Amino acid sequence: MFTGIIEEVARLEQVKEEGTNKHFTFSCAISGELRVDQSLAHNGVCLTVVAIMGNNYTVTAIEETLNKTNLNNLRIGDLVNIERCMPANGRFDGHIVQGHVDTTAECLSVEDLNGSWKYNFIHPVDDKFLTVEKGSITINGVSLTVVDSKENSLSVCIIPYTYNHTNFKSLQPGHIVNLEFDIIGKYLQRIVNKA
Repeated sequence: MFTGIIEEVARLEQVKEEGTNKHFTFSCAISGELRVDQSLAHNGVCLTVVAIMGNNYTVTAIEETLNKTNLNNLRIGDLVNIERCMPANGRFDGHIVQGHVDTTAECLSVEDLNGSWKYNFIHPVDDKFLTVEKGSITINGVSLTVVDSKENSLSVCIIPYTYNHTNFKSLQPGHIVNLEFDIIGKYLQRIVNKA
């Protein structure tokens, strides 16, 4: 389980294809603290560390993951948000994040609000893709609060710290992001639909 509080931004160094899988090699400041077989969220996608080489580490994404996330769009030099699993005795600073991406969304616009930034996104229409204003959403692994909520779109505002310490600083209109909707909202939606 994750919380959506990003620890570090990792840089993509290499991509190797093997059948329908892709092996991604990243570099980051905490590479030396990682271990093989550890779960690590990349743009909100839970992946397993399969190798560590100095300041670099490698994770593998299968076809299912590549088809449902923005990982297939990554290019050498791209930055991804990373977070290690929450320890059992850790602080719960974000919200419950599983590392299971529900869908992708397209960034429609970025508004500079002179002290914060507002990002607007559009996503597919689906009863399961539920947001509420002031509710939680995970975008590229970052735990955020929904500002505007519509059937197929949402917006969030980013403070300077989040902007500077995540890959939101490089996010532009047309870019694709990963969305994980709030798990509590998903369970409530399921219960209501059964009633």
